[in-house]
Amino acid sequence: MVDKTEEEALDADQEEGGEPKKKKKLSGKVMVLFILLPLLIIGGGAGGAYFAGVFDAPEPTDEEIAAEAAAKNKKVVFYDLPEMLVNLSTSNSSSSFLKLGVSLELEDESAIADLELLIPRIMDNFQVYLRELRKEDLNGSQGVFRLKEELLMRINSSAAPVKVNDVLFKEMLVQ
Repeated sequence: MVDKTEEEALDADQEEGGEPKKKKKLSGKVMVLFILLPLLIIGGGAGGAYFAGVFDAPEPTDEEIAAEAAAKNKKVVFYDLPEMLVNLSTSNSSSSFLKLGVSLELEDESAIADLELLIPRIMDNFQVYLRELRKEDLNGSQGVFRLKEELLMRINSSAAPVKVNDVLFKEMLVQ
């Protein structure tokens, strides 16, 4: 019975293709030669080129760096806000004051005219925020940094079309 099924299988193969089909298998050596070896050569070449610096961008010269810094500094404009004297929030009957002088860093001079129209709104936002601060909130460099970030966020939200790059403290006195 085994012989009959094998003969039927051979007959079916011969009818379809004319010849009996044979399965071909790649040996391990052929696979290494034609697949893995080229991949290793390409990978090694790319890695060597990367470490040799072929893919690195050329470093800018000192003249290019100086020209870029000069162009950036030309655009930067500083605008001084009026000094603020604020009564800080306290839990006891003693009072604490904060005297603050702030300068704003803007990208160009055209923003000054728009900013001057919004000064009342900016000062109001600053006053409301500063009055809620406690003396402990301003302790250390971390407290000053948080104050700076909060003021920058508030000024950019209240002077929406104008973009303020940084808030610079000219004077800060806590009493």
